[in-house]
Amino acid sequence: MNYNNLSIKAVPTNIITGFLGVGKTTAILNLMKNKPDNERWAILVNEFGEIGVDGSLVGGQNSDNQNVFIREVPGGCMCCAAGLPMQIALNQLLSEARPDRLLIEPTGLGHPKEVLEVLSTGHFRQILSLKKNITLVDARRLADTRYTDHDTFNQQIAIADTVVGNKIDLYQEGDTDKLSDYVAQMSRPKTKVIFADHGVIPFEEFEGNTTIHQHPPHHHHHGHNKPLASEIPLPETGILKAVNEGEGFQSVGWRFSPEKIFDRKKLIILLVELKVERMKAIFITEDGVFGYNLTSDGLSEVQLDDCAESRIELIAESIDSDFEAQILGCLQE
Repeated sequence: MNYNNLSIKAVPTNIITGFLGVGKTTAILNLMKNKPDNERWAILVNEFGEIGVDGSLVGGQNSDNQNVFIREVPGGCMCCAAGLPMQIALNQLLSEARPDRLLIEPTGLGHPKEVLEVLSTGHFRQILSLKKNITLVDARRLADTRYTDHDTFNQQIAIADTVVGNKIDLYQEGDTDKLSDYVAQMSRPKTKVIFADHGVIPFEEFEGNTTIHQHPPHHHHHGHNKPLASEIPLPETGILKAVNEGEGFQSVGWRFSPEKIFDRKKLIILLVELKVERMKAIFITEDGVFGYNLTSDGLSEVQLDDCAESRIELIAESIDSDFEAQILGCLQE
């Protein structure tokens, strides 16, 4: 079939949001298992940091599926600057993939109301069919005011058609009731609350139209006046560092040329002891290519099929300046 000759119209589209480390990418990977072989799916991933890791993590675990198309929008909330970063990336993705379904994962520190505003007006109203907005929440975080006092955390719940209490296997007694009560307070009366383990969400939760269509714009602008670190050529040293900050957090990331091989054991020893809010990485090691994911629940490692280069991104309220020397110490001699 020549997909280039087909018009793009009424593409089923889900926004999958949630705060840092709640399991959005894992949920998307699980959702991909429901994709019919004959369908083309597109994934637009937004990251707070400028390096861009999620696209490689998702792509590296789906390389055998030729009908999945992934594009990243790194460098902060993708709806900033009148939504231009998102609109450009989304138009390119739709033109390339001409998908049967579109999944959008905003950064955990982004502005979901503004993302929804861009998608539900103008040009995109004609080509996208907005399905349910899914928000993942770790109910254990409701005891932490860094979450409950954060406007973005509450926005994510406010736009949800379904709130998923993820990581239920780690909850204590009463956590599920606390989440249901919090959603009743912060969201609309008909917002559904379900619970999930390891981001396994029934596919039917993604069906049906969203009940939210319009929001007043939330004006903000992070002001990127330079090319993103994910887009520029690596210097001769083969190492590039990028820093971003906003919403009360800082991100620091590095890119490494593919010629730089890392010692896997040293990496794990370093990463498992990190004290940050979030860490995602993909490394070329002497044992192959591996993806790493660190949350408050610990470090996970997954073997990947391939990657173009090694990358790591840290997000925290503050980041130890000694980390660069420590990660360089994990390079093979």
